[in-house]
Amino acid sequence: MKKLLALVLAFVMLFSLAACVSPSVAPEPAAPEEQAEPEKEEAAEPAEEAEAEGEAEAADSELADGKFAETRHITVEIYDRNNDGGSDPTNNMYTEYIKNGMLEKHNVEVEFVAVPRWTEVDDINTHLAAGTAPDICVTYSYPTIKAYADMDAVINLRPFLDEYKAELPNLWNWLGETNLYWDSDPNDGTTWAIEAKLANMNRVITFVRKDWLDALGLEEPATKEQFHDMLVAFKENADTLLGDDADKIVPYSVSFDVGWRAATLIESFLDPDMSDKEYYVNGFDDRKLTQNGTKEAVRLLNEWYNEGLMWDDFALYGSGDTTEDDMMKAGYVGAFSHNWDYPWRGGDDSIAANLKRLVGEDAKYIAIDPFEDKNGGHNKFLAGPIDRKVFFPITNDEPLASMLYLDFISDPETIQFLQIGEEGVTHNVLDDGAIEIIAATGDAIQNSGMNIDYTITCNGLHLLTDELTNKSLAHTYAGIDPEDVLRANEIAKTDTRVGINVQAGDIEAEGGVGDTLSSKRDQVYDLAVKAAEGEFDAVWDEGIADYLSSGGQDIIDERTAAWDAVYSSENIR
Repeated sequence: MKKLLALVLAFVMLFSLAACVSPSVAPEPAAPEEQAEPEKEEAAEPAEEAEAEGEAEAADSELADGKFAETRHITVEIYDRNNDGGSDPTNNMYTEYIKNGMLEKHNVEVEFVAVPRWTEVDDINTHLAAGTAPDICVTYSYPTIKAYADMDAVINLRPFLDEYKAELPNLWNWLGETNLYWDSDPNDGTTWAIEAKLANMNRVITFVRKDWLDALGLEEPATKEQFHDMLVAFKENADTLLGDDADKIVPYSVSFDVGWRAATLIESFLDPDMSDKEYYVNGFDDRKLTQNGTKEAVRLLNEWYNEGLMWDDFALYGSGDTTEDDMMKAGYVGAFSHNWDYPWRGGDDSIAANLKRLVGEDAKYIAIDPFEDKNGGHNKFLAGPIDRKVFFPITNDEPLASMLYLDFISDPETIQFLQIGEEGVTHNVLDDGAIEIIAATGDAIQNSGMNIDYTITCNGLHLLTDELTNKSLAHTYAGIDPEDVLRANEIAKTDTRVGINVQAGDIEAEGGVGDTLSSKRDQVYDLAVKAAEGEFDAVWDEGIADYLSSGGQDIIDERTAAWDAVYSSENIR
């Protein structure tokens, strides 16, 4: 049956590509008027379904005390970040820990399948279409999952979550109903994916070169105006700051992903008291393209760009490119907005470590909070406590073994080992019991911060106790002043508004258009920021019109109707 379904899926997806009917999988999406509803594959024959169910029941009956009588084999997706000097993502100290643990505890062999991090959506699309997807898949794109669920190519996890709850204590204790059922359809309970949990919900903040502030006698900026004036000072004093490299100065940097990188600036233009309904209706895109206020935020970025205060070529370098990081490491960038701990990620190859080596001991970035909202606060919108989405393709013929993997990976002891490794190798224990991360070498190197590529149900430091986690947070970046980490953590948690789970059912208009709209969104942001003086409004309005006509408006309309059908007011808090 597995091979048959694989062939059916491959045929369906090849047909879709040829007809340009599924922009979620086509490498070059067709124009909106050429798009059509994706065809659903034929349902499996009843006899085949009965046969598969019978086989599954027989297999399940062999589980005793959480362990299979006969060894099972599963494949698990792991991101390949192609880190310079990193460890092999499919074969290192951490994969051995997982493999040995799963074999000993559940008699399940685990094989890791590397998928390039920066093209993961395209690659998972290809695997799903060909029927070669790993048994356990991970993605940030729920629309990708939903598009394949609509073609019966993804397993409904709800029966396994409910029936085997007793065998999945770690998974249930860690994620609970909130994350396990976050994506469940309120009408029929289908659950195509479970949501990983954000142990630390910190998102994007802004960093500035403290040594540059000190060199120019500047105070840390606390408002947009002060931030702008600081950027002007950096530009006008490039010779002082960089000497012979003055022409390489970048006062402020964002990447092509403006909506993510400039998040706190954008959010400072949004209404802190926005209703839940308004936020939900426009919230299908986490870059906030269609939220009220975003246009004015991008207008400000456009002004800064035309003043020569931003990285001129920011839109040319896509996901995975290291050009911007290299500029930061070399010491050319004065300020940037990024993930709350970005300067310290990467251990010995982090931005912070390179700055010290190349520029000097005093060269470093510190966190600031300069973008005030209309109330004088520093508004930061956060999503719910969710992160990556974990799902099983229909070709997974070991769903129970896969669920046991998720349970094992959610065990507090597993999470702790994967995050901090071995004492004396990747961490030290301080006098107060706190964990201090030290630079790793060889197969002990973590390719992602706190090994989130393996802790696929957890993002953020989560040790055995909350006390230990809190004490250790400031020491989780090798060679970094703990006070700098605590400062960034405090800023990231200031004036936050956490998103809620709106149970309004699936939005059909979102199916199959996620990748297309994401690409168009980035184009709108990039072109608007780079627009020539006097052309911003025209460029922005044209881009938004195209975005809305390509499916954005349909999503907004359907979300509005879905909300009104379920909720009687504009707020559900």
